Amino acid sequence: MKIQAPNYIPITPLIGELHWNLKPSDDLLELQLGWISWLNAELSHEIEEVRQGFSAIGIRWKNEVAQKRFAGNYLNMPIKPYQLSGKIWEVPVCYESNYGTDLGNLALQKHMRVNDLIELHSSTLYRIHFFGFLPGFMYLNGLPEALHTPRKAVPDRSVYPGSVGIGGSQTGIYPMESPGGWHIFGRTPIQLFDPEQDPPVWASIGDQIQFVRISAEEMNDLLENPTLPSSR
Repeated sequence: MKIQAPNYIPITPLIGELHWNLKPSDDLLELQLGWISWLNAELSHEIEEVRQGFSAIGIRWKNEVAQKRFAGNYLNMPIKPYQLSGKIWEVPVCYESNYGTDLGNLALQKHMRVNDLIELHSSTLYRIHFFGFLPGFMYLNGLPEALHTPRKAVPDRSVYPGSVGIGGSQTGIYPMESPGGWHIFGRTPIQLFDPEQDPPVWASIGDQIQFVRISAEEMNDLLENPTLPSSR
């Protein structure tokens, strides 16, 4: 699938954005990663920072001249799409009521059985598009439309590390304790971010996530005997 060329939008004299007016997809992600690879290889001496979003790449430049030069020539750059990883991480999740504290309310709201919600959530493959919000927080694409749910009107003051939630059209895992406005579906015993490790996260952009339902007993065992998720 051929993706349209992005628009480049200068935001300030030193900050600009490559933007696609498209929904997130594997094809778009491949092109974004191709752009990021090219920017890092060819223009790292002129760039302070590159940040990725679902349909944009933000660039902070070292000077105004560099941004103006790029804005005038970016459509001629030889960008090659990046081949996405085939790796799938199987992340265990306990959906029991004491972990999935919002499952019951969501089931009532959507007129669905709790088990049907869990089956829909755990039978889907999710693609990692980028990391942000908190260290190790994965921005995942692929949540079934039936599970799309507006964020809570009043956010929770504190969400446990490992909590798996839904907010809008996304699902994700809180890597550490944090306030949060997502509806909590369950919790994983897997640690998402470890600053003592190199790299501090075990997954990479382009990998996929499969949530695997586990029992409360399995959850307790994994909490007592921490491990990394398996991959295939």
